[in-house]
Amino acid sequence: MGFRLMMVTNVKQIMKLQSVARNLLAATTADVPKGYFAVYVGENQKQRFVVPISYLSDPSFQDLLSQAEEEFGFDHPTGGLTIPCKVASFIELTSRLQLNNL
Repeated sequence: MGFRLMMVTNVKQIMKLQSVARNLLAATTADVPKGYFAVYVGENQKQRFVVPISYLSDPSFQDLLSQAEEEFGFDHPTGGLTIPCKVASFIELTSRLQLNNL
């Protein structure tokens, strides 16, 4: 009985994470509401994400920003903030931050 309940909880978490990822990927240039900012993520092909500014205070997100500063300085090739990590890693981090903020 406990195993089945745990499996249902995991499925719900996965569905919620997929929803968060879809929302992050759906953003376009005109979709940066107040309290959010756009970042470009990826090693070769960059994908644009719109994230809440509250993520800026998270130590894990700050580590990504430090990596971006080391690699690009303040001259970002896309014209926006570029984060040099795998898209899957970024989605995992932002999904975790989203779940912590619920």
